[in-house]
Amino acid sequence: MSSQFSYMSRPFSSGLTIFREPLNMTLSITSLSTSNNILVIKSSITREPTQAEKAMVGDGEQQLNTWEGYVDWRNRPAAKGRHGGMLAASFVLVVEVLENLAYLANASNLVLYLSKFMHFSPSSSANIVTNFMGTAFLLALFGGFLSDAFFSTYLIYLISASIELLGLLILAIQAHLPSLKPPACELGNVKNPCMEADGGKAGMLFAGLYLVALGVGGIKGSLPPHGAEQFDENTPKGRKQRSSFFNYYVFSLSCGALIAVTFVVWIEDNKGWQWGFGISTASILISIPIFLLGSATYRTKIPTGSPITTIIKVVVAAIFNTCKLRNPSNAVISMTTSPMSSTEINKKQDSQSREISPREAPTESLKFLNNAVIDNPFYSALECTVNEVEEVKIVLRILPIFACTIMLNCCLAQLSTFSVQQAATMNTKLGSLKVPPASLPTFPVLFIMILAPTYNHIIIPFARRVTKTEMGITHLQRIGTGLFLSIVAMAVAALVEIKRKGVAAESGLINSSEPLGITFLWVALQYLFLGSADLFTLAGLMEFFFTEAPISMRSISTALSWVSLAMGYYLSSVLVSLVNRITSSFGHHPWLFGNNLNHYHLERFYLLMCGLSGLNFLHYLLWASRYKYRPTSPDT
Repeated sequence: MSSQFSYMSRPFSSGLTIFREPLNMTLSITSLSTSNNILVIKSSITREPTQAEKAMVGDGEQQLNTWEGYVDWRNRPAAKGRHGGMLAASFVLVVEVLENLAYLANASNLVLYLSKFMHFSPSSSANIVTNFMGTAFLLALFGGFLSDAFFSTYLIYLISASIELLGLLILAIQAHLPSLKPPACELGNVKNPCMEADGGKAGMLFAGLYLVALGVGGIKGSLPPHGAEQFDENTPKGRKQRSSFFNYYVFSLSCGALIAVTFVVWIEDNKGWQWGFGISTASILISIPIFLLGSATYRTKIPTGSPITTIIKVVVAAIFNTCKLRNPSNAVISMTTSPMSSTEINKKQDSQSREISPREAPTESLKFLNNAVIDNPFYSALECTVNEVEEVKIVLRILPIFACTIMLNCCLAQLSTFSVQQAATMNTKLGSLKVPPASLPTFPVLFIMILAPTYNHIIIPFARRVTKTEMGITHLQRIGTGLFLSIVAMAVAALVEIKRKGVAAESGLINSSEPLGITFLWVALQYLFLGSADLFTLAGLMEFFFTEAPISMRSISTALSWVSLAMGYYLSSVLVSLVNRITSSFGHHPWLFGNNLNHYHLERFYLLMCGLSGLNFLHYLLWASRYKYRPTSPDT
């Protein structure tokens, strides 16, 4: 005999938990029997979960199945197993090939376009190129800031690609129409002197260039962190995949560069610059729908507000509170103080939803910033948490590493300026094939394309087995290797220039524009060393900044890699101007001035760069030896 019945219970108290809603309970009688005239009833009572309990279970399951702090392209919570991973990152890598093709196709050959068609002098052309490239990379900081603070990396890429597309269209139209360029001329012809582009023609040129620079900056500031965000940093597998992504990101840069400095440069030199700008325009146009194809797979970090505001608030609070701390009644927070403001604590106490955990005291490094966290701040608007202070400390600790890479990028700036002009004076034939001087970067690009997979699949696994560490080779070791190679590259560049000028003197071609009887492959040596330095430094630097930075500042921190390039290009322009001013002040001909490269003292400039790079490397070793990495997330 068996029967069941249900009833609605009254609210009741059990232990420490109080149920505030009716309970659905079921009493099940499983059997009835008699023993010694006593009725024996066997039964069980079950209770259905309350609505609150069901909601808690649902929320828990949702949290386990979604990425906290990430959304998909429709602003819905990003789901694990559906969003992120290598598939999502692969779209980013393909897009980077096309984007870098569009940018570098013009930047690598721009110095010749400016001198031959816009009639700027070699030194002016070099400065225009370095300023253009420097501005493009500096604007990456702006793109990273917008990605972290207000928009997502997803939106910033789409906006920036559209801006670059507009700039390239302007340049393509100007290159196509002769009326928008200075009249053609012949160098050294007194009857038909070359006139620099000015007025509206110069305005159109610079408008197009700096629209491209704005678009490139936004892309560089958003695309690398967008790809790196696709991996789970809480697992060793995710961290290793993220490291591989940065290696292949540099590989993608090289793929785009290879097409740019070979096929597109050949088109520009032989078919016309309007075709070169047209190919770049088509490339960036195609990249947009390819990026959109991956939308369903992306997970995008939710912007958390301006990181610059946090940095300024902590620094200002530390300054003001230092003055106030002279009063003994104020002291730095203790170990038992809560990290939350009093308003947040009251809310937590009222809701009784969770316990308030004690906060750790600030770390001992950069102790001055600890004064930003006190019981009674100078102004309530300057109230800071320990977490905010520690995040600012992380940013300040990586800045010396960032500063040490500027000199390397100053050396890299020579690849798109003086090195191209050097090659243009030499024999650029390989058999019956005439190689455009702007295609010289082919050598380091090919080397990077070989070295990047080798590094990722052979060198790193071997280093991990030897060192028995997850990283194998640390970020700072990679960066240091690149800095050392830049010293070697500048020494080689000086020796090659001495040889080139020696051949010019022996051939009696010092004042001639005829090609010298020396192959341009000698210049390829400096490209090879600087290309290797770029691989080690750029990939290591981007991963270092992304990994070490607080999650709320990752886009803007990763953009520091490009800002370092910008500062390097600007430093190159400053050095050229400074060297010319100093050398001319002693009554001598400026080292780097005039229309004839054979009259330059480029070898002395390269030796100066070599010496500065050596001093910079010693400076880097000082900071790198004192840097302590952030602890990685626990393995799961």
